[in-house]
Amino acid sequence: MTRRLTVAQAIVAFLQAQYSSRDSEEHRFIEGCFGIFGHGNVAGMGQALEQNPGLRYYLCRNEQAMVHTAAAFAKSSFRLRALACTTSIGPGATNMITGAAAATINRVPVLLLPGDIFARRNVAPVLQQLESPSTQDISVNDCFKPVSRYWDRIERPEQLLTSLPEAMRVLTSPADTGTVTLSLPQDVQAEAFDFPEEFFRRRVWIFPRTRCDKELLSQAATLIRHTKKPLIVAGGGVLYSEASSVLANFAEATGIPVCETQAGKGSLPYDHPQQLGAVGVTGTPGANIAAREADLVIGIGTRYSDFTTASKTAFQNSSVRFININVAEFDAYKHAALPLVADARATLEELQSTIAGYQIDESYAKQIAIFRAGWENEVDRIYAVRKAPPFSQGEVIGVLNSFSEASDILLCAAGSLPGDLHKLWRTRQPGGYHMEYGYSCMGYEIAGGLGAKMANPKREVYVMVGDGSYLMMATEIVTSLQEGIKLNIVLLDNHGFSSIGGLSRSCGNEGLGTNYRYRRGEKYDGDPIPVDFTTNAASLGAWAIRVKTHDEFRNALVAARKQDRTSVIVVETSYDDRVPGYESWWDVPIAEVSERDSVRAARMKYEEARKRERFFS
Repeated sequence: MTRRLTVAQAIVAFLQAQYSSRDSEEHRFIEGCFGIFGHGNVAGMGQALEQNPGLRYYLCRNEQAMVHTAAAFAKSSFRLRALACTTSIGPGATNMITGAAAATINRVPVLLLPGDIFARRNVAPVLQQLESPSTQDISVNDCFKPVSRYWDRIERPEQLLTSLPEAMRVLTSPADTGTVTLSLPQDVQAEAFDFPEEFFRRRVWIFPRTRCDKELLSQAATLIRHTKKPLIVAGGGVLYSEASSVLANFAEATGIPVCETQAGKGSLPYDHPQQLGAVGVTGTPGANIAAREADLVIGIGTRYSDFTTASKTAFQNSSVRFININVAEFDAYKHAALPLVADARATLEELQSTIAGYQIDESYAKQIAIFRAGWENEVDRIYAVRKAPPFSQGEVIGVLNSFSEASDILLCAAGSLPGDLHKLWRTRQPGGYHMEYGYSCMGYEIAGGLGAKMANPKREVYVMVGDGSYLMMATEIVTSLQEGIKLNIVLLDNHGFSSIGGLSRSCGNEGLGTNYRYRRGEKYDGDPIPVDFTTNAASLGAWAIRVKTHDEFRNALVAARKQDRTSVIVVETSYDDRVPGYESWWDVPIAEVSERDSVRAARMKYEEARKRERFFS
């Protein structure tokens, strides 16, 4: 039996039949398709989606934004569900590259279906075609190759029979997932083929809970039993494995403290007795001191980014060893670790049974308790600051965190907010903290909030965004209103790029290009540009208000929660008032030659700090 369909129609029919399953719980894997249509896909994918509404279509305003939305949806679904995105050829396609890079770096599944130039070539060069004098086998879509985990160009209809299953294999792989790009020449999209009926059968892709090697597990148990100051670094893999409760049991049984990466924040609730909070460049003092002194680090689902390792300066104990639990062999071997290549939840359960009876020393337990108490006092101090107007960033976080409910989701991406939130946000449930910090992509916030809300329609989503990111990509507010997907947006207006301005000054410079001011002569040192964000948001259809006091802010949060549409609360914040760093350092190279004393002094400090960077072998 065969079914005669165009390539685009076959893609839609195939995607509708794909499901995921873990622990016997099934989900439809591709929940819908975002798209902006042009001549490169309107008669192919556009026609197929219109003909077959079983794969729900969503209209967005920006191609990069729709990839961010799809990535946030997958991240909020713990990678068990995903979305597809289709565009025309040319700029519509290349607009997705930034989103593709972010998804692959953060290791979340998104399926991209960009239109491409004619496969038959006889009408070339077509509108928006990149010509090469050395080859005809190239288009702008080749730019997706380095940022995709799987890439293919469909030049014949029957190629779908092998390419689509491979695409699904990668999308549903806990170890290899990321962006999958299938480039679709516009003529091929419309070509028909007699596809075997079996190709469209319902297929369930199992997310396995792989077990690690028994001998390696035994070696890990021996290491743990002989350690004095072990520390767990919880990464995103804890959440993707839905291992939070198992991690809590493991930490309680052993007393081993837990610190969290940006992706792993929320692995334990903030008030868990073994919770030390954020680690690394944006970490708490207790977590960073524990990391510095640890003789054993148990990394769970972490890729050890430079922010987690403080640019390889975090772990200073000369005898420190690493055990890495990770589904990706690539990550499990990092830091010359004992690699447990396996599912986080399954491995923690087996490891706890293997080391039954092990407990950390009482002196270490007391030290952890002191670290915890000291940090909670520091958070309370920052939350209690009253400087408005303008607010300090810490007080905005404090008011919002105190107002929010345990089930709410806080979402952010770039600037100085991620660092402050990593330290200060008191997360109470898994998935309650959603940070895109693998790519730290400005513009992710509102689009990402849309994806998080689509994945969790019963949870309130709070998007914190700086004025810089808002100005880059605010238009998905319109998409949220169109779809009836309510977001609560808190916009921090500090008149510039505060994060990079601070970094510039720490490097001995003056913050060139980081203030939103009028040009006066050679410099941007005129008055601040008075952007009316409230009017802007309202013009897009949002409920919008600007607040100047704590009472106004809290009252606005109450009013926004009652709204039936997206709201934007604008808060003016101080450009310079920031939460400090604690017991950590980040490697940002400083000019080796400069006429400025401030830069030369910063370079001297930089060279001294670099001496603490370690290579593990």
